[in-house]
Amino acid sequence: MDEPLAVALKFGFLAVLYLFLLWVARSAMRDMSRHEDTVSSEPAPPAAPRREPAGPDLRAGVEPRLEVVAAMGYEPGAVIDVGHGATMGRADSSEIKVEDPFASSAHARIFPRGEFMYIEDMGSTNGTYLNGRQLKKAERLKMADVVRIGDSEYRYQE
Repeated sequence: MDEPLAVALKFGFLAVLYLFLLWVARSAMRDMSRHEDTVSSEPAPPAAPRREPAGPDLRAGVEPRLEVVAAMGYEPGAVIDVGHGATMGRADSSEIKVEDPFASSAHARIFPRGEFMYIEDMGSTNGTYLNGRQLKKAERLKMADVVRIGDSEYRYQE
């Protein structure tokens, strides 16, 4: 009587193991397809932010900045200059340090393109949100846009 029960338990364990492997493979395929969607057809600017003046392309008198709505390590209302671009994340090398458990070390970046500022997710685990929508590709920042990384929120101002 014990032998059929042992065989049934072995087959049950194998079934659970195969279902787990199928779930892992499906999750990996979903992540890979999401990554392919984020690759834009036009070349992205270099990963390192530019430190020289933005040049004649930026509109005169525009000073792009992020206003902290809620973020650990910053007082609400604090202003961060992003006119030359900035990386956001937990890494010490990030220009905007995001001290949030849901932030990746290199989470997102803000960069100038032409006369406008753009934001893109840098392949983070939990995503970057612009006005409540998860970023799939680089998007232009407009006045009062809200950027959210985990529980940290910033408002774009010019």
